[in-house]
Amino acid sequence: MVLKRDGRHEEFSKEKLLSGIKKACQKRPVSPKTMEDLVDKIVDEISGKYEREVPGDVIGKLVMDSLREIDEVAYVRYASVYRRFQEATDFVHEVKKLEAKQ
Repeated sequence: MVLKRDGRHEEFSKEKLLSGIKKACQKRPVSPKTMEDLVDKIVDEISGKYEREVPGDVIGKLVMDSLREIDEVAYVRYASVYRRFQEATDFVHEVKKLEAKQ
């Protein structure tokens, strides 16, 4: 089960996780195999640490950390939904954080 931000519980879905990653990677040079491997890596990691329930923010953070290494544009796309960007300055701030890490 996944514990959502609003307190709801939702059945964990590999398909939903893969769908979100595919959306972030749309029209980016990221192969379907890379995306599937990412999902498998995340599932393995949360399965090893959480027995019954995983906080949704843990999954989101794992996805963002992995996408940052794979494709920075996909990372910013995913972050924009996950962190609920409201303005263009939110995107600028995130890109500046990426640049600072390089």
